[in-house]
Amino acid sequence: MIEQHSAPAAAVRAEAGPIAKALAGLAALAVAMGIGRFAFTPVLPMMLQDAGLSIASGGLLASANYVGYLLGALSAMVVKIRPEHAIRGGLLAIAAVTFAMGWPMPFSAWLVLRLLAGVASAWVLISVSAWCMESLARYQRPFLNSLVFAGVGTGIATAGLMCLALIGFDARSPQAWMSMGLLSLAVTFVIWRFFRTSSAAAAAKAGQGRFQWNADALRLVFCYGVFGFGYIIPATFLPVMAKNALQGSPLFGWSWPVFGIAAALSTLCVAFLVRRMGNRRVWQLSHFVMAAGVVLPVIMPGLIAVFIAALCVGGTFMVITLAALQEGKRIAGSSATVLIAAMTSAFAAGQIIGPLTVSAGSGNGSFSVALVIAAVLLAGSALLLGREKQN
Repeated sequence: MIEQHSAPAAAVRAEAGPIAKALAGLAALAVAMGIGRFAFTPVLPMMLQDAGLSIASGGLLASANYVGYLLGALSAMVVKIRPEHAIRGGLLAIAAVTFAMGWPMPFSAWLVLRLLAGVASAWVLISVSAWCMESLARYQRPFLNSLVFAGVGTGIATAGLMCLALIGFDARSPQAWMSMGLLSLAVTFVIWRFFRTSSAAAAAKAGQGRFQWNADALRLVFCYGVFGFGYIIPATFLPVMAKNALQGSPLFGWSWPVFGIAAALSTLCVAFLVRRMGNRRVWQLSHFVMAAGVVLPVIMPGLIAVFIAALCVGGTFMVITLAALQEGKRIAGSSATVLIAAMTSAFAAGQIIGPLTVSAGSGNGSFSVALVIAAVLLAGSALLLGREKQN
């Protein structure tokens, strides 16, 4: 009898409130994106200095992670697994491969580890989204979803500040990787209990159905792919650009925390902006702002331009993510899964092409060519978004 009553009691105690659930989702995305995806960005300047890495090789490592993200996104559409299990497994995998990046190993092994981190981060992102739809939708508080997705910027800022502190202690890149791996494991341990088995898997399947493709849907896919290409160049190389502008001063390390803080804070404003202007208009204006931030270091080289770029790109990339996915859901209705999957695949493809463009054009150590291309594409896609939907 004691055991029969203790199980329901434990379930009641384990049932957390909406804020606690949202914070657990925030923490999961902080690990998945801030470390699994973007920890490489603040560590890259350290690797360029102490690991003998070149910018071209850095571009290949970044692209390996984005290839993994694409593979993870595609496999998540096929493999049937409960979101809670995918979140737990993905977080553990991120902790393991991030820690392993600190071990002495050949470049090819680094490529494999970054690819695996990309696969795991995609699984966590997609699964956290499905879990949130099930766990938070009943509260009817849009701010909760914004709070969850603020985890991306929170993780980016945390990783950047950690690297900044490690640089201050004259630490090398292996210590940075191992420290972030241990942090990932600690966060996973803290939030583990929140991701219990539920009916979230059924909710994730609910939107699947036949989708009728049209010009507007293709427009969204294309523009979201351009977004992936445009933001990923500064999102990968911003600290390197800042270091070049500062000629080695340790102040360059602040560029990435600024990027992450801007991303986290801007995410909290999405619900308000969408109510005032609508998804499409918010998305369009954000592309223009991002384009200006991307091209500014080319027009006005120097530290100030790099930090303004960090604010412009960091302050819009999560706004675009939320506005774009909500717009996809709006126009696709019950068949949104198909359209969002296509948008995510285009986004992932853009992320792969971006660092490769830098690698191809970095013979003189300049990012100018890639940045100009990204800015032109972002501005052009913003004009496409401004066209009225064709029904």
